[in-house]
Amino acid sequence: MKKTSTIFCFNILCWGVSLFASDKPNILFIAIDDLKPTLGAYGHALATPAMDRIAEKGTTFLNAHCQQAVCGPSRASVMTGKYPDFTKVWDLKTKIRTIHPEITTLTEYFKNNGYHSVGVGKIFDPRSVDKGADTRSWSEPFTQNWHLKYNSKTGKPVGHYHNAKSRSFAGNNNNNWNALNKQLFANNAWPAVEAIDVPDDAYDDGAIGAHAVKKLAKLAKRKEPFFFSVGFKKPHLPFVAPKKYWDQIDPEKIEISSTTKAPLGTPRYAVHNFSELRSYNGIPTSGAVDIDTQRILIHGYYACVAYIDAQIGKILDELRKQKLAENTIIVLWGDHGWHLGDHGLWCKHTNYEQATRVPLIISIPNGIQQVTTMPTELVDLFPTLCELSDLTVPKYLDGISLAPLIQGNDLSEPPRLYAISQFPKGTRMGYALRDERYRYIAWYETGGIGAQPNRPIDATELYDYKMDPLEQRNLVNDLKYKETIEQLSAELNNFLYSL
Repeated sequence: MKKTSTIFCFNILCWGVSLFASDKPNILFIAIDDLKPTLGAYGHALATPAMDRIAEKGTTFLNAHCQQAVCGPSRASVMTGKYPDFTKVWDLKTKIRTIHPEITTLTEYFKNNGYHSVGVGKIFDPRSVDKGADTRSWSEPFTQNWHLKYNSKTGKPVGHYHNAKSRSFAGNNNNNWNALNKQLFANNAWPAVEAIDVPDDAYDDGAIGAHAVKKLAKLAKRKEPFFFSVGFKKPHLPFVAPKKYWDQIDPEKIEISSTTKAPLGTPRYAVHNFSELRSYNGIPTSGAVDIDTQRILIHGYYACVAYIDAQIGKILDELRKQKLAENTIIVLWGDHGWHLGDHGLWCKHTNYEQATRVPLIISIPNGIQQVTTMPTELVDLFPTLCELSDLTVPKYLDGISLAPLIQGNDLSEPPRLYAISQFPKGTRMGYALRDERYRYIAWYETGGIGAQPNRPIDATELYDYKMDPLEQRNLVNDLKYKETIEQLSAELNNFLYSL
């Protein structure tokens, strides 16, 4: 099935000269945890001026999707350029190098090709790598939380928090994160949100941003190009951000989702009880979340996005101050989306649009501002950055290079027709194929492992975003879509056999 991707160009620049100077371009690689496309560049009302600045000279991928909507598997896929069924990282405990000890990661590949590879914050999920955030991926030790400098007046947060009750447990279990969190929860000091009047660097992400600014000044003095990975932790739960970012958002204007039920006709296991949110004080252990709490949660999520945007703004300002912007590729990506009440869900962990769809913006020197609805996968980042940096693209990568599209070349046909995501549920693996109009999901009985297209299919789903943008009805039994289902099923089957 062939479809045409829509690309809108706002500025046309001459590409008769070389894209880059003789030096290799630097790369600023910005990862944001749990970020759905709540950006101005994506048409959202939330003000995100810094992230929108990246889009002004870059390509915004409106239909980009992660490969699995949970931190560890998604990030493992990005950083190896391989699908989860290859990495075998489907959970939050499997180590990438336990399965593939000699695999070369994205940042390691650039390090091996003359780049100074450094990082701070959350790039890999820490549960998927060694204590050095995959030591061999970096030219110097990765900057961990305990290396960060927090505000001298507030100190670092206790758990995630600066409220008085949580801070009363400062000094308890400082070297045992899980024990501290359990103690906070047991004492009703583990809230899902926090709005405290503190400086940006009182929390992790402000300290990460401050470190990144200082690091850029040092990187500017080096002769070799850099690959600088900066990973922000919000808007991951809990939704904590300095109060000034909460104050930027009018709670009366926050829209509550109108779709509070699972899609009609969906298999029961496709949705769940969002246990992550329910682990926080003040959230019911079962049943619906009340309207007032919904509004507070959405407010907190948006405040966290505004907080992260401000930190990115500081980094972009420093990039320009150090005269690095003219030769730096900037990549902004979220590891997966998040359900903010739609389908009655408050989580990632599904194969639906709000969980798999992510922001992805790639800006290059002398770039053109454009947006595309072409289906895109995060696994495409590895080959794309190789080609944009004039490095050989390893043949073993699963993704495709988006460089020709980013460079504004006229393409006779889109390089990708669909994006694939997946999610395990018990003994089943659900695969979602998303093209420009439809999402087709097939739940295979795989025994808990992936890539077995010859195994029985337990259930299927089809959603038509042209007719049903909120995924309210599973259309798989609608005879009008029989041919579409056959085509998409064949595409998915071909994909699974190719793994």
